[in-house]
Amino acid sequence: MSSLLSHSNDPPRIRKSLSDSSPTSSPATVKSPRHERLSRLNSSGSSDVPNDTSTNHAESYFLRRENRLSARKRAEEESANNDYKKGRAEQCGSNMLETQKKESHTLQKTIADMEEQLKIKADLKMENQRLKDENGALIRVITKLSN
Repeated sequence: MSSLLSHSNDPPRIRKSLSDSSPTSSPATVKSPRHERLSRLNSSGSSDVPNDTSTNHAESYFLRRENRLSARKRAEEESANNDYKKGRAEQCGSNMLETQKKESHTLQKTIADMEEQLKIKADLKMENQRLKDENGALIRVITKLSN
């Protein structure tokens, strides 16, 4: 503690308000070189920090670019979607065509079977009639022989 008290011969430090001091002598008002440069650039109008006009220009550029990209992306998606729809329609059309061909083939087969059955039926009717005629003739012969 004695060492702390021994420094008493230092001049007392007095806090000054910003209004009491001159702008050049006060350390509180001393600006950093970066701060001074930014303030000079802002006051002159040409700066690294964009002002409203250049900001609007940059924003509009990026908005237009984003709109172009999104429009291109939408167009590509629609094109891909249309291609998919066309392919799907063609596939459905070809599937329908194949289904129709299968149904047609099945129906033709059924018609051919029915025509064959009609021929067989006609042949059976003719044979049945022939057997009836033959049976009638045999009955007459037996009747004449039994008399």
